[in-house]
Amino acid sequence: MNTSIAFLGLGHMGSPMALNLVTAGYTVTGFDLSSAAVDAARASGLTVAGTAAEAVTGADIVITMFPAGRHVIDAYRGSAENPGFLAIAKPGTLFIDSSTIAVDDAKVAHDLAVEAGHRNIDAPVSGGVVGATAGTLAFMVGALEADFALAEPVLAAMGARIVHCGAPSAGQAAKICNNMILGVSMIAVSEAFVLGEKLGLTHQALFDVASTASGQCWALTTNCPVPGPVPASPANRDYQPGFAGALMAKDLGLALDALESTGVAAELGPSAARIYRRFADENGAGQDFSAIINDIRLHSETIPSSETTPSSDTEDAS
Repeated sequence: MNTSIAFLGLGHMGSPMALNLVTAGYTVTGFDLSSAAVDAARASGLTVAGTAAEAVTGADIVITMFPAGRHVIDAYRGSAENPGFLAIAKPGTLFIDSSTIAVDDAKVAHDLAVEAGHRNIDAPVSGGVVGATAGTLAFMVGALEADFALAEPVLAAMGARIVHCGAPSAGQAAKICNNMILGVSMIAVSEAFVLGEKLGLTHQALFDVASTASGQCWALTTNCPVPGPVPASPANRDYQPGFAGALMAKDLGLALDALESTGVAAELGPSAARIYRRFADENGAGQDFSAIINDIRLHSETIPSSETTPSSDTEDAS
């Protein structure tokens, strides 16, 4: 039987994900509230419904890619005037939420779906627009075993790595933990490059050392925040986003909420959340998150260059 899929949320990530499902042989009907997103998706060859309800009706699987948890929950619940997805969908529909939302919101969404006679998994993604287009995303999945088995072939059509992280909401937990590591490490890498600049190091010299030493990390070797050492990094394209600063600020905000609710004695995570929130609020929302290096430069003290030039007779004692 041909599996029919409703894909709600046709933004920069959702549209190429939906197209990869079509390529894999699924019957996909998309929808987005943005007319521009709808027009772009239709121009790319995707079938687009006139309403979300039209897309969901009769679908075997409903995939959502929304900005925040409240959007997922509101769409599931609906209202007296506008029935939600759970009321419209046929019994036993599998709901896959690939949004990045709070762990508590993922639990609520799962419970609502089950109470309405459906299945639900949380499957946030990592890999950005490039991964969505290439079909190489990583999916972090929170699901019951049977639901994961049902969803895995669908996720495999959009991603190269699917990890079953545990029970419902575990996928969201893994996503915010991963992105907290990423945000903290990008700040650390950027601070190191700014420090290197003030100490007279070239970007290439620092990269050549750190990329093959104990400072090696994804933020350095794949998404390097300075142009040159990694030609494919956004720094070489005026920081056009693969993963926007606004999204990093959002994800670190979710991590901060989780840290506070669990009582973890964290310092770097909250600091990174504050730094990226400032960055997004000022001018970094639409830039790649690696452009945080420019924010660090902006807020750094200006030190006379004569004080930063290494002395030629100083030996490295390390």
